[in-house]
Amino acid sequence: MIITPDVIADAISTAPSWALVALTVPQERLREDARREMAQHVYSALYQPSRADMAAQLPLPL
Repeated sequence: MIITPDVIADAISTAPSWALVALTVPQERLREDARREMAQHVYSALYQPSRADMAAQLPLPL
C-alpha cells in the first residue's frame, strides 16, 4: 500500500468519534488520550494487513 495524504485522511475519518471530539477539549489528559487513540488507529489502518491482503497469501504447512 502506498501511503498518501488521502489514505491518511481516510484513516482519520474512520477513527472513533470520541477521539475526534476529545482532541478539542480543554482537559489535557483527555486530549492526550485522544492523541494516543488517533495515533494507534491511524497506525493500525496503515500498517496492519487488510483481510484482502491476507486472502492472497499462501498458507504455510505446519
